Amino acid sequence: MEGRAVYFVGPEAVEVRDCEVPEPGPQEVRVRTQTSAVSSGTERLVYRGEAPTDLPSDVSIAALDGDLSFPLRYGYAAVGEVEAIGESVDASWRGRRVFGFNPHESQFVARPTDLYPIPDDVGDARAALLPTMETALNFVMDGNPRIGEHVVVFGQGVVGLVTTALLSQFPLGSLTVADCVAERRDLALELGATTAVHPDSLDTPADGADLTLELSGNPDALDDALDVTRYAGRVLVGSWYGTKPATLDLGGQFHRSRISIESSQVSTIAPDLRGRWDADRRFSLAWDHLADLPLDSLVTHRLPVEHASRAYQLLEDEPDEAVQILFTYADC
Repeated sequence: MEGRAVYFVGPEAVEVRDCEVPEPGPQEVRVRTQTSAVSSGTERLVYRGEAPTDLPSDVSIAALDGDLSFPLRYGYAAVGEVEAIGESVDASWRGRRVFGFNPHESQFVARPTDLYPIPDDVGDARAALLPTMETALNFVMDGNPRIGEHVVVFGQGVVGLVTTALLSQFPLGSLTVADCVAERRDLALELGATTAVHPDSLDTPADGADLTLELSGNPDALDDALDVTRYAGRVLVGSWYGTKPATLDLGGQFHRSRISIESSQVSTIAPDLRGRWDADRRFSLAWDHLADLPLDSLVTHRLPVEHASRAYQLLEDEPDEAVQILFTYADC
């Protein structure tokens, strides 16, 4: 059996190749992909050739082996149906809708322990946003917003927008977002932001932000995040800049500000939460929010996987139109 898979073959070069689909081993299943979500942050770094090649693809995802050098298969948000099972797998897995942290390809083999059954009240498109929701939850848990605080979020890509939707559930003093794209600012207001502005027009909350999240992917925004944060405030960096350096002005006021700067990344849970939280508990919460929050407007494009190169061109050239792109596999 032959399938189709997306390969990043060089800077700004993507190919969709035929590939052999293996039979599942005794303890494996084979999933036929229905849709997969494009990560506009990490995958754009890979697409541009800005991802560091001395790092493994992802040590926490079994399907992503090797490093980030070309050529490589990448992606980590596949939704599909189990079409074949190994002889040692419980028969109840056959026909089950599942999510897998797997690259963009029409069929893939995995162990059931690496798959996540999708709740009945979560459609395929929303299920493909599971990594986005899990990441946004991690940012909010690490940021630990408190009642009455002023929060500023830089960057309203799909991760920033979902983070904004979660933060809007808190009794904050204000929730301000900054993004260069007007359409994304409008989406942020629909999802509960108090104010949405262009970064050049950002007015600091009265005494500064208590919590600032830098989710734009732009290293220059980190200095702006420091500028709007008040004395003893917190700056949470969720962006991955890849090979792009971040140059900070830590002279002047910063020296006396007692501002803390913390990195946040979804592959681990904060040490002070690990006694009560694990990945399964966070996934359960992610499914709940995927079912409840008004996220349908975030999916702006559904493209057949054969047109994969078009997806990355859209993210580069038309950010005012493209927020969340999904690949479809109906003809594979």
